[in-house]
Amino acid sequence: MEDMVKFGGQFVGRRVWLSGHTGFKGSWLSEWLLALGAEVTGFALSPPTEPALFDQLGLAERMRHEVGDVRNREAVADSIITCQPDFVFHLAAQPLVRLSYAEPVETYTTNVMGTVHVLDALRRLENRCGAVFVTTDKCYENREWVHGYREEDPMGGYDPYSSSKGMAELAISAYRRSFFPEHPVQIASARAGNVIGGGDWALDRIVPDCVRALRNGEKICVRDPRATRPWQHVLDPLSGYLCLAAQLYLSPRPELGGGFNFGPGHDANRNVEALVREILKSWSGDWFDQSGQRGLHEARSLQLSTDKAHALLGWSPVWNFTDAVRETICWYRDTLNGVSPAQHRNLTCRQIESYVSRAQDNQASWIS
Repeated sequence: MEDMVKFGGQFVGRRVWLSGHTGFKGSWLSEWLLALGAEVTGFALSPPTEPALFDQLGLAERMRHEVGDVRNREAVADSIITCQPDFVFHLAAQPLVRLSYAEPVETYTTNVMGTVHVLDALRRLENRCGAVFVTTDKCYENREWVHGYREEDPMGGYDPYSSSKGMAELAISAYRRSFFPEHPVQIASARAGNVIGGGDWALDRIVPDCVRALRNGEKICVRDPRATRPWQHVLDPLSGYLCLAAQLYLSPRPELGGGFNFGPGHDANRNVEALVREILKSWSGDWFDQSGQRGLHEARSLQLSTDKAHALLGWSPVWNFTDAVRETICWYRDTLNGVSPAQHRNLTCRQIESYVSRAQDNQASWIS
C-alpha cells in the first residue's frame, strides 16, 4: 500500500466522485484510487456485463456505491453536492461503436447530456476540485491519417458513438471557457486509445471476444484484421488521468485546461491481426478472417500524438504493446477456473504494483 501512494500523495484522504465506476475502466480506476487512500463515491448504472469486474473485485463493499443514471440531472447534482469532491472523474458513457448504431438516441443522451449534467453540477461547488472528463480517441474527425491526431485537430465522428464524444468535447470546452475561468473547479478532458486489460467483458470488443472464443475452444472471429488502432493497457491512460487530476488540483494553470491525449508508444499502433497473433502467443488457438462480410462502418486507422501530455505533465506510457497484451491475457488465464473477489483483487493489485514498479524504473514524473 505504501509503495502505491504516488502522485505526490495528492489522493490520500481526498474525496473522489467517479461516474461509471461499475464499468471496466471505472473498476480499475476505483481499485487504484482505493489503494491511493482516497474516499471514493461511485455513481453509475448497475454493472453492464455478466460477469463484471466491479463484482469480481467486490468493490460495492469497499466504496460508496450509488446506482444512478447520468441522464438524470437532479440525481447527478445531488450526488456531487453531497460528496463535495476534491476530484471528479467522469467516465460514465455508452462506450461501444457498434451498439451506437442500434441505440443512437441513448448514445447521444448518455454521452452528451450526461456530460453536460456533470459539468453543470460542478458549477455549484465552492471548494477546490480537479475534474477530468474522459472521452475517446474517436472524438476526432477521422481522415485516416498516418500521423497521430493532436489535441487541436477538429472534432467529428462518422458513427453515433464517435460523434457523441466529439459533441461532449465541445460541451466541455464551452463550459470550461464560459463558467470556470475564475472558478475553484479546474476542468480538463482526456482522450485515450484502444484500451485493453483484464476484466473487460463487453460484447463486440476484440479482446473479450478473443477470450470468450478461446475459453470455449472456438476460433476467434476477426471482423477487420487490417484495422489499425493504438492499443494500450488500461493502467496507462489511468495513470494519465490521475496525473492530470493531481496537477489540476495542486497547481491549476490555464495550459492544463482543454484536451489531453493519453495514447501508447508508436510500437503499439498495430492492426487487429497483429493483436490477435500476440494474444495467441500466450493462449493456444486459431482465428479466421470475416472481413469479406459487409458490416457497419468502423475506422480503419487511428493514432494519437501524446506530445502535449509529455510536455505539460511529464507523462509517458509505461507498458509497451507486448507488455500490455501479456498482462491482459495473464489476468484472464489466472481467473480461468473462477476465483474469489479477494483473489481477483490480489491479482489486479499485483498488476498495479508491477506497473508502478516499471514506472519507477522509467523515472515517471508521477512517481514522486
